[in-house]
Amino acid sequence: MARVYNFSAGPSMLPEEVLKKAAAEMLDYEGSGQSVMEMSHRSKVYDSIIKGAEQLLRELMNIPDNYKVLFLQGGASTQFAAIPLNFMNKNGKADFVITGQWAKKAYQEAQKYGECKAVASSADKTFSYIPKLDKNEFTKDADYFYICMNNTIYGTVYHELPDTGDVPLIADVSSCFLSEPIDVSKFAMVYGGAQKNVAPAGLTICIIREDMLGNARDITPTMLNYQIMADNDSLYNTPPCYTIYICKLVLEWLKEMGGLEAIKERNIKKAKILYDFLDNSKMFKGTVVPEDRSLMNVPFVTDSEELNAKFIKEATDAGFVNLKGHRSVGGMRASIYNAMPVEGIEKLVEFMAEFEKANS
Repeated sequence: MARVYNFSAGPSMLPEEVLKKAAAEMLDYEGSGQSVMEMSHRSKVYDSIIKGAEQLLRELMNIPDNYKVLFLQGGASTQFAAIPLNFMNKNGKADFVITGQWAKKAYQEAQKYGECKAVASSADKTFSYIPKLDKNEFTKDADYFYICMNNTIYGTVYHELPDTGDVPLIADVSSCFLSEPIDVSKFAMVYGGAQKNVAPAGLTICIIREDMLGNARDITPTMLNYQIMADNDSLYNTPPCYTIYICKLVLEWLKEMGGLEAIKERNIKKAKILYDFLDNSKMFKGTVVPEDRSLMNVPFVTDSEELNAKFIKEATDAGFVNLKGHRSVGGMRASIYNAMPVEGIEKLVEFMAEFEKANS
């Protein structure tokens, strides 16, 4: 069976080289006589996997030594509660920029634990842009300032970080994780679910500056206490062992590709092919203002629900799957994460051009 081009927003496609290596090692990982799936997380052989994954991540992202890397469970959504429980403990305040569903959910969850302020929102135009920020609206004594870096559903991304001064900046980077270099030192914490760009579902990676740790509320569940997880090197309990193993393979693949600068160039090339087509099409149009477009998630529509549905069906039949847009935006969305080859975008655009010609 031929593999399809999978444009799912997550869980998403993995590099074919990674899948082949994982398949080859399924029954016997490096002569251990066992699969990583059945390996003790306390064993020496697994210790080399999780430590190797952390070292590769530190190398690729140039993570400073004063940051902890945690491999956690519960998905990015669990961090919506863990973050205020660990960090909203000095003045009990936090600022949020509402740029989509995930930022909104983080804001709503944090309201259970303190005073939260939405300093800006792009809800007025279905989150199709990143709002301009007025620093006068910022809470000067906030315990942290929270953003969702790349908005999976709506296809927007921050090209410039908010200037939060002395207030720690926290970012959910789930859908742009490892897609390009970022300066980790500008953040108090970056985190993301791995199922979009890094690994299968089941793993959340948190990168936290050490001075942020150690202030969790007394009521914080043990499993949500970052200090406890850091003290135990992400092994307080059984971690998502196999997902971390696949993460390590993806990190090795990224290193072989030339690192984050190289993957950024490839991602820019892929996105340009698709955006250029949308900008010149008479049938299809992007939904995001050009200056805030994501390299990872590209929503687009026609002017007809019937035409949208026809395109999605015919695209699926042709091997371009998971192109249906989120219900809050409608239309289509192509998620073009690191593993999507340039060829996949070229062939999608060819198909779109043929569809437009046949349906004009």
